[in-house]
Amino acid sequence: MTLRVNEIFYSIQGESSYAGLPCVFVRLTGCNLRCSYCDTRYAYEEGGILEINHIFEQIAPMRCHLVEITGGEPLIQDKTPILIESLLEDGYEVLLETNGSHDIALVDDRCVKIVDVKCPSSGMHHHMDMENLNRLSAKDEIKFVLGTREDYEYAREIVTHMKSRFLKISSVNFSPVFGQLKPETLAEWILADHLPCRLHLQIQKYIWGPDARGV
Repeated sequence: MTLRVNEIFYSIQGESSYAGLPCVFVRLTGCNLRCSYCDTRYAYEEGGILEINHIFEQIAPMRCHLVEITGGEPLIQDKTPILIESLLEDGYEVLLETNGSHDIALVDDRCVKIVDVKCPSSGMHHHMDMENLNRLSAKDEIKFVLGTREDYEYAREIVTHMKSRFLKISSVNFSPVFGQLKPETLAEWILADHLPCRLHLQIQKYIWGPDARGV
């Protein structure tokens, strides 16, 4: 059983409520979206075919129980849920970062789903499967990547409309597009509106720079 893998590496988790923790990243190849601010365009096509057992062989020496499956978009590969289930059965804590355009109900409930809700400046917000917001469990998270005031207002409307739903999930993350929206500006907007969300920065970009790969 195989998947197309872009890279596997050990680093500090830079995003979500798990930010700051050591984590193994399995970046799968391919994405069905083309967001304007995408920072992993190399994952659209680059990568090689690996058996699932070979993925495990690369992960094991890193001696880390936290694994994130990311991309690209992991769920465009139909074997991704099998990889996630296998990792969970082997005792790993597993995170899935997904762009929200595919049904997350296909993924084992024990996995923490981090759903990236696309906003207008991404150019991809019409591709979202908004039913995923009703499929979130108490351990799951959502993320809004914001590049403009319009993005913020779009995200604010969703959070306000679904406030009672989102209060039951683990975390609602608002993240500024690196180098485009100032974190202090986003902080001011959140505070002014008393939004129940977490200001979230991509700390890997502050540590290693915005263009680094495999860190």
